[in-house]
Amino acid sequence: MPEDSEVRPPVVTPVRVVIGLCLVAPFVAMLWVGSFAKVDPTFIGIPFFYWYQMLWVLVSTSLTVTAYQLWQRDQRSRKTRSGGASK
Repeated sequence: MPEDSEVRPPVVTPVRVVIGLCLVAPFVAMLWVGSFAKVDPTFIGIPFFYWYQMLWVLVSTSLTVTAYQLWQRDQRSRKTRSGGASK
């Protein structure tokens, strides 16, 4: 092996696991229909089924933004660790 070979950081890191969980959580919540297929409790007259789904629109947005910011930070740290040569 050549002496100047690069040591690559691991592909699966705790940050990337958190990113994956942030992106998978909305899918799991929406595919688990039994958890929200009901009318009660109502919120300002809106059945649970509808306001739960609308709440997940906001939660999904915040989770996606969080995942994006974590990804950007992870990419910057990988670039600085590798000397900034790779794009």
